[in-house]
Amino acid sequence: MKYFWHIAISLTLALALGVLPAAAQKQKKQKSAPADTTDAAAPILPPAPDSQQVDEAISQMLGYWQTGMVDQMHKFYSPDVMVVSGAWGPPISGWVAYAAAYQAQRARIQGGQLDRTNTLIKVDGASAFATYQWEYFATIDGAQHDIRGHTTLVLEKQDGAWLIELDHTSIVSDDLQQSPVNANAPALVLPANPAPGSQ
Repeated sequence: MKYFWHIAISLTLALALGVLPAAAQKQKKQKSAPADTTDAAAPILPPAPDSQQVDEAISQMLGYWQTGMVDQMHKFYSPDVMVVSGAWGPPISGWVAYAAAYQAQRARIQGGQLDRTNTLIKVDGASAFATYQWEYFATIDGAQHDIRGHTTLVLEKQDGAWLIELDHTSIVSDDLQQSPVNANAPALVLPANPAPGSQ
């Protein structure tokens, strides 16, 4: 009988020693698991309304326009965009042609600031239009200009992004502040969408 108790105690100890390390490891794993830092009670914000998305796209595009960042502007334009500039000339068809016209114009401008006002945006499903007034102060061909005008954009939502399909700009006035350095320089061809400003 003494032998039986000896085996029983040995088995009990063996089981206890085998189970305790497993339980300790399980407990250790539970303690070392990283705490969940997400707040389940935090509200999930709905996406911004389409009109706000359109306004933000215009602001970003105009920011890139003002700083001469044509590659960044590209993401806001449809590849087959139609552009009517403020100059008396034929419409510009396609992003490649528009980018070339923009870069040619940009080479003539030193500095510049655009203020956007009176913005009106209307969204209808996957289509939208935006119209706004602007005033652009810049040195063009060595002369200070204060140019005012209107721009109307027609946009289409493609893959969750608002892209400009039609960009029409009209110049209302161009007040020359001083005589141009080069009187033979061609007239300024403002592509639609002069630089960023406030709404």
